[in-house]
Amino acid sequence: MKEAGEVRRVRPAGYAVLRAGRARFLVHRRASVVAAVCAVLLAASCLAYLCVGETFIGPAEVFKVLTGQPSPDELVVGTLREPRMVVGLLVGAAFGIAGALIQTVARNPLASPDIIGISQGASAVTVAAMTFGLSSYAYLPYVSVAGGVVAAALVYLFAWRGGLHATRFVLIGIGFAIALRSVTTLFMTKGDYLVAQQAQIWMTGSLNGRGWAEARPLAWALLILLPCVAWAARAQRTVSLDDDTATALGVRLGRVRLGLVALGVVLASLATGAAGPVDFVALLAPQIARRVTRTAQIPLVTSALLGALIVVVGDLLARRLFSPTELPVGVLTAAVGAPYLIWLIIRSRAVRTSSARSGGTA
Repeated sequence: MKEAGEVRRVRPAGYAVLRAGRARFLVHRRASVVAAVCAVLLAASCLAYLCVGETFIGPAEVFKVLTGQPSPDELVVGTLREPRMVVGLLVGAAFGIAGALIQTVARNPLASPDIIGISQGASAVTVAAMTFGLSSYAYLPYVSVAGGVVAAALVYLFAWRGGLHATRFVLIGIGFAIALRSVTTLFMTKGDYLVAQQAQIWMTGSLNGRGWAEARPLAWALLILLPCVAWAARAQRTVSLDDDTATALGVRLGRVRLGLVALGVVLASLATGAAGPVDFVALLAPQIARRVTRTAQIPLVTSALLGALIVVVGDLLARRLFSPTELPVGVLTAAVGAPYLIWLIIRSRAVRTSSARSGGTA
């Protein structure tokens, strides 16, 4: 029998309790399985990425290079393919988390950094920096953060009317995205021809030429932001509640939403600065993650893994599909993401029409 005053804790359906010492964590079973499957697929994709190229290198030789053993393939695997793959992993994970956070706050699957102007703001400042002499890719992630933050602040300011309405937020963001693309084009026309050509390639979203010089600063930046991501995973639960319920629980929704948006903007800007605006990764990864896990909130871990998987597989296909011609990875992601965006718009319109008819016949 339970002692008097003892409270019985009810475990939500579909969750398991993970114990780490005295700490206990609720873990969604399906989301954990999906994350594990995504991790396995990502590991297999990374192995294929390191093996496949102009010359095929066996997994045994790849393993030697990764473990620091002497190998004749050190140059190809360790110098050319591995750092480029690491940049792709980091960029994809950053885009996946950024898209999940911004879509959560806006409560709209169309609220992706590359659609509402954040990536375009980061691109405009980055191209300006390249035009005026900053050509080192290692510093571009930090430069792009300024542009992304300014663009997000303007979109947030113009969209705020006593609250953040999802449709208004997306429409104003699209308007800013178009305007900022024009600003980027203006900078490209004012710069040196070679710099403009370099910026044009960067604007398509490419991992070509990326190495450890670009991977290390991006990795350090994401490592520093890791505690913020852990906070965001918990804060998502309160933001997903309706405003009245969250306020009754004592949650300061304005501050929480602002924190989530700021984190998403910084992550998207860092990723844009490292590899250029790789379109639709931040749109696809969170939506796929939510649909396969069937959770109330977009799971950040699964979204990060799927974002990394999309970029790595996309860059592998971009390198080999039209060999010896190498496409930017952004071309492949756009080819997949654009039809999905059209489907989302048609689907959301159909849902609104159905809801209006149901309301009219009630």
